[in-house]
Amino acid sequence: MAVSKATSISRALARFDAAYFKRPGVALLGGVDEAGRGALAGPVVAAAVVLEQGCYFDGLNDSKQITPARREALFTEIRSRAKACAIGWASPQEVDAVNILQATFLAARRALGLLTHRPDFLLTDALKIPNVDIPFEPLVKGDARSQAIAAASILAKVARDRWMCLLDGEYPLYGFASHKGYGCESHMTCLRENGSSTAHRHTFRGVDWFNLDYRPSLTAQRALAEDNQGITEEWWLSHGQMLPECEWQMLKQKGVR
Repeated sequence: MAVSKATSISRALARFDAAYFKRPGVALLGGVDEAGRGALAGPVVAAAVVLEQGCYFDGLNDSKQITPARREALFTEIRSRAKACAIGWASPQEVDAVNILQATFLAARRALGLLTHRPDFLLTDALKIPNVDIPFEPLVKGDARSQAIAAASILAKVARDRWMCLLDGEYPLYGFASHKGYGCESHMTCLRENGSSTAHRHTFRGVDWFNLDYRPSLTAQRALAEDNQGITEEWWLSHGQMLPECEWQMLKQKGVR
């Protein structure tokens, strides 16, 4: 019986990882990958996945090579069947503060720190993560070679895409739901017309061409327009927990308790 191309690819990914399970002491293999490193807006997201020997996901591939619908299905399957998985985030403000590479490392360490089971060995998609006490190997184009890394790439991509769709509701002038914060022509047009927002990475070339009067989210705009009496930090957390920390600081300066 003929095997589909998708199945052939996913089997090759699993075979690649099988060699690591033959190493002494490796019963749990981890994979780490990131999403959003090159975007102009939104967080950089890293995912960590821990797999047992024999775990296999049919149709798995590098997240960039499969459809959004297939990514969503795999996201659910991976979270259900992996030994452990976790997602770490670094905000646009953290990207600006420490640079994108260090923010990516930060997100990766946060993901690893949230795992409920520690891998015996870790594979990363070319990330040489500092200050990690797990033996690991960075692999160039690892998401196209390793099942564990490809699984992590799915989690990171889907989690970040979902987040950018939420941000689209808070920043409707930028089209985040369609381009996910990347620097496509439509996004650059939005930046030219509206300036940048508090969800953008202001140290990135392209964003730094525009004004420094960053456009806040709709939630922050509503809070600033209203009488601040009765608006507390608890209110803010309940209404805008996905919004940038800089907006909460801005509201406090305006008198929000």
